[in-house]
Amino acid sequence: MTNNHSQFAIWVSVGEVAERTGLSISAIHFYERKGLIHSIRNESNHRRYPRVTFRILSIVRVAQNAGYTLEQIKAELSSLPDRAAITKQDWGRLSAHWRDDLNQKIEQLTLLRDNMTECIGCGCLSMEKCALVNPDDILSRQGPGPHFVPQEPSE
Repeated sequence: MTNNHSQFAIWVSVGEVAERTGLSISAIHFYERKGLIHSIRNESNHRRYPRVTFRILSIVRVAQNAGYTLEQIKAELSSLPDRAAITKQDWGRLSAHWRDDLNQKIEQLTLLRDNMTECIGCGCLSMEKCALVNPDDILSRQGPGPHFVPQEPSE
C-alpha cells in the first residue's frame, strides 16, 4: 500500500474501530483471529480495517446477544454475496433467518417454562408422562428398558 490518502479513506485504525463499536482493542483482535473480520498492514505495520468492519461487528454483537456462537455467525456471514459492502438487503436475509430460529427457540423455551411449572407442582417425575424428560413419550420408540444410564463419577 502506498502512502496515498485516498487509499486510507476506506481503511480505519483499530483505535477508531474500538471507539466506534465500543469494543476493546483486544476484543477486535479476538474477532479477527476467529475470522469474523480482517485487516491489512500499512507501511508502519499497523493494522487497518475496512469501514465495513463497523457493520460486521454490529451484526456479530446482535447475533451473540441472541445466543448464536461465533461459528454460527461466521457461517452466516460467509453466506453473504459481498462482505465488503453489507447492504440492508443482506441484513434483511440474515435477520429473517435468525428471526425464524429465535421464534422456534422462544416457543421451545415457553413450553419448557410452562411444563416445568406443572412438573414442579406435581412432583411425579414420571419417565413415561414427564413433559420435560420424555415429551410425548418419545423414549418409548427406543424400546423397553432404561434409556438413561447414570454416569460414573470421574476421578
